[in-house]
Amino acid sequence: MDDIKIKKAKDCKWDGLALGEIMLRLDPGEGRLKTTRSLKVWEGGGEYNVIRGLRRCFGQRTAVVTGIPDNEIGLLLEDCILQGGVDTSHIKWFPYDGMGREHRQGLNFVERGFGVRGAKGVSDRAHTAVSALKPGDIDWKKIFEEEGVRWFHTGGIFAALSETTAALTIEAMKAAKAAGTIVSYDLNYRPSLWQSQGGQKAAHKVNQAIAPYVDVMIGNEEDFTAALGFQVEGMDENIQNLSTEKYRMMMEQVVKAYPNFKAVATTLRDVHTATLNDWSALLYYKDNFYQSVGWKKLEIMDRVGGGDSFASGLVYGFLDGKTPQECINFGAAHGALAMTTPGDTSMASLAEVEKLASGGSARVDR
Repeated sequence: MDDIKIKKAKDCKWDGLALGEIMLRLDPGEGRLKTTRSLKVWEGGGEYNVIRGLRRCFGQRTAVVTGIPDNEIGLLLEDCILQGGVDTSHIKWFPYDGMGREHRQGLNFVERGFGVRGAKGVSDRAHTAVSALKPGDIDWKKIFEEEGVRWFHTGGIFAALSETTAALTIEAMKAAKAAGTIVSYDLNYRPSLWQSQGGQKAAHKVNQAIAPYVDVMIGNEEDFTAALGFQVEGMDENIQNLSTEKYRMMMEQVVKAYPNFKAVATTLRDVHTATLNDWSALLYYKDNFYQSVGWKKLEIMDRVGGGDSFASGLVYGFLDGKTPQECINFGAAHGALAMTTPGDTSMASLAEVEKLASGGSARVDR
């Protein structure tokens, strides 16, 4: 495996750039969706959460490429993005037809789990503005060559939205690699997104076409099989119950199949209840494995976005020139902290991540 060689900060306008869908999350708090009479509004999206964490927690210069409808709901989303500190200059605004037949704003209704009751998400994302993005819509030469980007992140949620978003993902990756930008991709398999498009077979086809352009591949317990179609000989059928040693075997064979991967990272989660999970992470880099700090029965307030915050901490580690062990520790710590607060996005500080990544406790700071 080759080194991850990152462009110097002084030569780039952006430390990080994301391509992806940003939804408005509507949250009943501690209640249930089917009985609530009020909803709290957040913004969130698999790719965006990573770049927002890089900005708000880690102080990096970040921007997002996405599509938003030009109406009051789209403006609400823009206001949320601006509060997160992420640059909006590369957002494409789509005309609104007054009815929402096309170019709509995606909504994600999310009910937090507790104990034996799992979390529940109900998305309303058909015909969204971002799904209409297509090759040729974005000036990648301006972004990657004129402005300069150190790290580009996107993922399987955006690629699954439509045929054109999958094609745009590859177009963006080609432009990023030509400019010397590191490309990371989170497989982020969501069965609901692929259900009407051919299921796992369609997911395999799309992600296998994207994988050759990826430098850093990220996935959770099931992504490498469900999204990438990867089968490891002798592996247990239940991918969610794999031992760490079998994860290592899988990652080695994934890199063998895709030698362009400079690093592969995965979260390791064992779900006891919705609010008690074992949590850690694993990084395969330059033919070595790095196991993160971990937590048994980590208490969780809101698990949505934990994997994205893991990716954010991992990327920051590489951008900041940290050792591989520090990178995976920062990812695991940031993901753990993000799950202690509501909403998709991180509310953690760099000091909190540094403390937890180095083995710090939850004792009161005075």
